[in-house]
Amino acid sequence: MSNFRQVRPDNFPPVVKNLIILNVLVWIAQLVFKNQFLTERIALWPVDSPLFEPYQIFTHMFAHSQYGLFHILFNMFMLWMFGKILENVWGAKRFLTFYLLCGIGAAAAHLLIQHFTGGYASVVGASGAIFGVFAAFAMLFPNTEMYIMFIPVPIKAKWVAIGYMAFDLFGGISNVPGDNIAHFAHLGGALTGVIIVLIWNKTNKKTLY
Repeated sequence: MSNFRQVRPDNFPPVVKNLIILNVLVWIAQLVFKNQFLTERIALWPVDSPLFEPYQIFTHMFAHSQYGLFHILFNMFMLWMFGKILENVWGAKRFLTFYLLCGIGAAAAHLLIQHFTGGYASVVGASGAIFGVFAAFAMLFPNTEMYIMFIPVPIKAKWVAIGYMAFDLFGGISNVPGDNIAHFAHLGGALTGVIIVLIWNKTNKKTLY
């Protein structure tokens, strides 16, 4: 039996809408507490840091950089663009479960790599969960054509996803000075998303198209 439901597409389904609202409200709260009081407590710190708390594995995915709009705007745009499709296909409960698991998987991957490399910086952002969402979209709709900035021809979603993953793998391995992107969190979220989709579709291969 298929896990997917036939529903009328919603351009702003409830989980995606409420996730965006929550992220924006948390970001505004971060701006209000400019002394880093809030951000310091909800960001994800290394396990061996005195600032680490287990709840940060969950809270970090609702916080964003306070320095400029790009971080939160890009993440929320990606969440809306691809998340609404998955929520319409899976339903609210399954999509929310998927999203949170991808965020937790991203945190686990980041903490593991950080433990072995000796990094001490904190991380914030929904990017890990959103990369899981995009990876799932690329698996379920691999031949969807997308237009990428500065590239004049459409590219299929599966190739865009592979390109993003290759970029993050290179960025994570090369460790370029000044690069403040949590590349392995992105990869961890994407890998978690891939594994979940494979499990959910184990007995329903027709959902991959």
